[in-house]
Amino acid sequence: RVGYAGGTKDNPSYHDLGDHSETVQIDYDPTRISYEELLDVFWKSHDPTQRPWSRQYMSLVLYHNDEQKRMAMETRDREEARTGSKIYTEIVPAAKFYPAEAYHQKYWLQQKPDLMKEFSVIYPDSDAFTASTAAARVNGYLGGYGTFTS
Repeated sequence: RVGYAGGTKDNPSYHDLGDHSETVQIDYDPTRISYEELLDVFWKSHDPTQRPWSRQYMSLVLYHNDEQKRMAMETRDREEARTGSKIYTEIVPAAKFYPAEAYHQKYWLQQKPDLMKEFSVIYPDSDAFTASTAAARVNGYLGGYGTFTS
């Protein structure tokens, strides 16, 4: 799910973020994928050497415990050594995550009315749709990430 985190403002929204950044909240099973593997995907999925032009779109890792903090900092340092460039990603403690408005969830999928009609039969309420792994996978595919076999 997408949302806002990393700041102090209560109940941010897209038009009133305060000091939050747009974020993706990931639920994962550590017996299937490690936190370090997720960090590797994070570093490869964007250019962390680009200075952010706004807090809204900055590169940010939110950690939940000391071990996650350590791994985030180690992988950041490794990425900095690999690129030879400064990494602008902030690594900060996770606090409250605020889900973004429904129209931001599964954005690419929502641009396909015929598919949305089918998904609304399977997931009649927006919370179930937002939490759906199937919807997330289709959304990623429609956004250009992945293949039919991945």
